[in-house]
Amino acid sequence: MSREGSLAAPTRHALDWRNPDFYDAEKLDAEMRRVFDICHGCRRCFNLCESFPRLFDLVDASPDEMAGVKSEDFGKVVEACTLCDMCYMTKCPYVPPHEFNLDFPHLMLRYRAAEAKKGNTNTIARQLGEMDRNGTLARVASPVINWASEKSNGLTRPLMAAVADIDRDAVLPKFHSKTFVAADRGDPITANASAPAYGKRKAAIFATCFANYNRPQTGMAARAVLNHLGVATRVAYPGCCGMPFLEQADLARVAENAVKVSGELVKLIDEGYDIVVLTASCGLMFKSEWPLILPDNAEVKKLAAATFDIDEYVVDVAKKQGLPDGLSPLPEGITVHLPCHARAQNMGPKAAEMLKLIPDTPVDVIERCSGHGGTFGVLKETHGLAKKVGKPVFRAAAAQARGHIASDCPLAGMHIVNGAREAASKEGKELPVREAEHPIEIFARAYGLKE
Repeated sequence: MSREGSLAAPTRHALDWRNPDFYDAEKLDAEMRRVFDICHGCRRCFNLCESFPRLFDLVDASPDEMAGVKSEDFGKVVEACTLCDMCYMTKCPYVPPHEFNLDFPHLMLRYRAAEAKKGNTNTIARQLGEMDRNGTLARVASPVINWASEKSNGLTRPLMAAVADIDRDAVLPKFHSKTFVAADRGDPITANASAPAYGKRKAAIFATCFANYNRPQTGMAARAVLNHLGVATRVAYPGCCGMPFLEQADLARVAENAVKVSGELVKLIDEGYDIVVLTASCGLMFKSEWPLILPDNAEVKKLAAATFDIDEYVVDVAKKQGLPDGLSPLPEGITVHLPCHARAQNMGPKAAEMLKLIPDTPVDVIERCSGHGGTFGVLKETHGLAKKVGKPVFRAAAAQARGHIASDCPLAGMHIVNGAREAASKEGKELPVREAEHPIEIFARAYGLKE
């Protein structure tokens, strides 16, 4: 007997991306129609992102419901998906083990992979996704690149919009001449011997491409906090987690990076280190996406079991070993955004838990998609959608008017501050935040480890 919905915990099937059927046009079209027809009959996800309104508009405009929707229009639905996973994790009653077996985000990924096989890819998005190459090259001329990428630059931003399809309104990350890995190497640090966790925990901080090239201060803050908690640290960065390749459905490249990075990090796990990542997307890749892409790889499985997000790790240390005294109030308060890739990990609101350890500090939580989604929030064709999805977040952050805005997704944080500033301006107000921060940077400030 079939059931309406499912009370069982959702499970996810491995991606069968090496099977030729995964890319077969007829089989893919049949699966798209099956899933879309179920979504049309349910519609619980109508307000999650733009993919579902686009799908429902197609069905409603058809004289024969789903049967009358043209296959060539499916791309409009796929384009609006940021692979945030929120439909799968929070809304859909038909995910496995339900017999309907819906995994909408991975179906969108399959469609993109099939298109990529046919050569239908976004060249600019693929080049923007080459994070290690771009970061290494940008280090050499970071002052010039940062000047050229500034949103207010009326000389270069129109050129970037015309040539590189980068929206003029999008805030772009800055680059640094000294990476986080280099900064760590040049500034040795030791664990706090008087802290409760001293001698009990060791953490290898996975630098992530963003912290390494774009915001090394996040890594330095994480290192400072962990050492102050008594945790011995070392920094590791064998390469990008591959999330930018996943967005472009280049599953072979994701698998290649997974094998390389997990092979190096497992050596540290064998030495007794926990693996701590600095962005939610990398945590999701290590814990969830890699094991679904390479389900038989023992090193990938081992890494998934040993990985913590930085906020998750601080909360774990606080619960198991305890924290040293010295956290000072931040009375100006904090707005903390819980990004989709953190929520999709099913670990709870760890950033909020960590920040609430700071005494006498107001903490407002925004648990909604910012709309950014990597290159989705940067390119002209989708930046408008990113702003549309993020509007409720922008308005909430502007209304709360706290002294700090934080997110475990650095791109989401930048997007939110930009949107909240515009929202505040429309109300004749000024946003009291200069830039987005990572939650660990704020926690470091509360300990007096960061100005």
